[in-house]
Amino acid sequence: MTLVENDCGRAQTVAGRHPDRLARLVLISCEAFDNYPPGAPGKMISLVCKVPGGIALMARILALKPLRRLPIGLGALTKRPVPPEIADGWLRPLLTDKAIRADFKRYNAGVRKTELLEAVEGLRNFDRPALVIWAAQDRMMPREHGRRLAELLPQGRLLEIEDSCTLIAEDQPETLSTALRTFIVEPAVGGS
Repeated sequence: MTLVENDCGRAQTVAGRHPDRLARLVLISCEAFDNYPPGAPGKMISLVCKVPGGIALMARILALKPLRRLPIGLGALTKRPVPPEIADGWLRPLLTDKAIRADFKRYNAGVRKTELLEAVEGLRNFDRPALVIWAAQDRMMPREHGRRLAELLPQGRLLEIEDSCTLIAEDQPETLSTALRTFIVEPAVGGS
């Protein structure tokens, strides 16, 4: 299978530990190396997960449309506003389902700060096709991390997408879709 990841860096651990389960890897503007939690939004999420009721409060604040473009909210992730119906769909489970909030908290509490640094060694041995797609104007994921990831992956290559921030799928969906389709149909070279 092809594992495609955006924003969160956990696929790096999967690729490093279980390369035999993957045919290809795509990392799209994601946490890497020592960038965890990333930026003000990442630090805010870490904080709200430690405060009782914090996740529900954060979701209620982000549900207020005038506050969504704040740099500690969705404003750090996209170049342009996310359509309200999309953002509402992202927030609705956190607003309405206690089990989803518990899973969100458990997931965020389960990431070790050193996990992505530890994943680097495994990525050096991931001998399958790998595409690193990075947003050229990303405010949360350092641009040099995209280059570094592509260089350490034996079959890695970098594609930078202009006029986009972290959530390339929102800012440049057609460009991203074309890049993914092209990569997936390319013949694999080398690997095991």
